[in-house]
Order: sequence, then C-alpha cells, then structure tokens
Amino acid sequence: MDAIDGPAVIKLSEQDAIAGLALSTEAHWNQTEEDWRIFLRDGVVFGIRDGARLVATAALLPYSGNNAWISMVLVTESHRRRGLATRLVDACLEAARKDGLTCWLDATPDGARVYGPLGFTPTSQLRRLKLVKSRSVSGQAPSTATLDALCDRDRRATGLDRTALLSAFAQRPGSRIVTANGAIALVRDGRAARHIGPLFADHTTAALALVGAIAASETSPLLIDAVASQSQFLDGLTASGWTIERPFQRMRLGRATAMAEEMPFAVAGPEFG
Repeated sequence: MDAIDGPAVIKLSEQDAIAGLALSTEAHWNQTEEDWRIFLRDGVVFGIRDGARLVATAALLPYSGNNAWISMVLVTESHRRRGLATRLVDACLEAARKDGLTCWLDATPDGARVYGPLGFTPTSQLRRLKLVKSRSVSGQAPSTATLDALCDRDRRATGLDRTALLSAFAQRPGSRIVTANGAIALVRDGRAARHIGPLFADHTTAALALVGAIAASETSPLLIDAVASQSQFLDGLTASGWTIERPFQRMRLGRATAMAEEMPFAVAGPEFG
C-alpha cells in the first residue's frame, strides 16, 4: 500500500487510551493507560486505523515556552515499512509549525538516523537502565518531599514549567516523591516496572544514595533514564547491579528556547523528556 494513498491520519481522543496501550505493550514499552491519557488529554495524538483497529500513533505534548515533545511513535508489526510513522511524525511537525513550537524528542539509534535528515540536531544522550533485584543497602531512608519542591528543581534543570505533568504523576496511586541529602526524585508505576525519574541532586554521591535507598524499599523491577554525561552516576548504577538496556539520543528541531540552570541525573522518561 502506498503511504500517500493509505488510510487517513486522524486525531485521537481519550477513548483511544486502551488502543494506544495495546500498541506500546506490543512494543514492550513501559507506558500505562494513565500515561496515554496524559498525551490524549494534554497534547495531540495522531493515529491511523485499519478498519476499526488502531495500527499507528505519534504524539505531540506541548510544554511551556513554545516547546513540545514528540513521542509514542508506534506502528504495529503487521503494518510496518509502509511509511505510516513518517506520515504521523509529519503531522506532529506540521501542528508544531502552526503553533511556532520547538520540537524535542528522544530517539533510538535507528530513529536518530531518520530524524537527522528532518532537521533535528543532537543535544544530550540518555541511557535506560534496569534493576531486576535490589542489593540491600544501608543508609538514611529517604523522606517524603513536596510536589512544589520537585517542580522547582525540574524547572531549574529543564527551563520548562511541567507542573501539570509532574502533578499527574504524583497523584497516581503508588507514586511517591522522596528526598535525602539534597537529592529528590519521583517514583511511579509503569506497565512492567517502576520508574525513577526525574531525579535531581547536588552531587553524584547524593544521587546514588537516593537511588539505592529507593531500590532497597521496592520489590518490583525498576527503570531509570540516566543522563549519559553524568558518567560517575552511570558507573555507580552499573556497579550496584543496574544493567544498561538501550541508549537514547535527545534531539531538537528549532531554536533553543529553554535555559537550564543544572543538569539532571535522570529524566522523566524518553516519552516525556
């Protein structure tokens, strides 16, 4: 089927959350139904159907300062290599152009080779790590932190106001915001593993200690998306049993509009930035 003559690109609604979740689950991604509702409620998700079945998606999630995140680019296996993902990303870019938005995304190595010719330029890199079973650690148990404290630190590190996103995360059952020794992080449920991030700290020792304390208090597998330039943090994670699953290349299309005051140790996730 030629991509130009294929089925129409449509805008999805919150009623499509379960169908979107089926696509990300097929890809073994960690999103939950609540994650999909964030994109569908606060952003725009473009989709393609084959009959009644949703077979491809791409999302554009706006943030403050005329920035937006492109993510959830998914195509079910039976419909790949038909140009569907390209059409959906083009729809996101066109929507962003109309609103004057700078677009960001976190790409796999294969994706980076696709987005580069579209004008995206590399910025930072991420490493997704997984911990299946925690090694017992001793030390200070983390205290509960406020959402305001997390949002303030996130704003300093990203240059963006993401209060709505972090509030949605924090309000979910099982979510917690924890802090110790100048480090702060959010921990939330995922489909297959709990996710740590964003995580901010005054220094590497505090970041590693907070991750260790979180891991010691969790029974489920854990994921974290660490900033690759925080090399001592990455080394400390792998030394304590975390394994690197995959890299991501952060990329930007358009001029930089957000100024960061500090570098995070881990981000909210490649789908959220």
